[in-house]
Amino acid sequence: MSNPQQLRYTKEHEWLSDAVDGVATVGITEFAANALGDVVYAQLPAVGDTVAAGETCGELESTKSVSDLYSPVSGEVVAANQDVVDDPSLVNTAPFEGGWLFKVRVEGEPDELLSADEYTAFSAG
Repeated sequence: MSNPQQLRYTKEHEWLSDAVDGVATVGITEFAANALGDVVYAQLPAVGDTVAAGETCGELESTKSVSDLYSPVSGEVVAANQDVVDDPSLVNTAPFEGGWLFKVRVEGEPDELLSADEYTAFSAG
């Protein structure tokens, strides 16, 4: 399992891209996707919703369990990945590409995020 170096990670297994024009992309890691099993349903925050760092903002349901989705940052949701809503298996097959979950206009500087190496060590732990 390889975690892209350019992303930052949470201990709840979400990833965050660097913000471009103030907007960052959020998804779950390959580790989380594998732990969940086959994702069959995704409830994502809606465009216009305000999310708070560390708070739940949706959920992913798999054949094994339901898992809360946490926002790694605070801000306003500017896009939700309709492709994942229509085909939740994208979370399993392409967690770092087509399986992204939502985009958020970031308020403030995110803290307590892990580098790829720190996350790899944490998730192996």
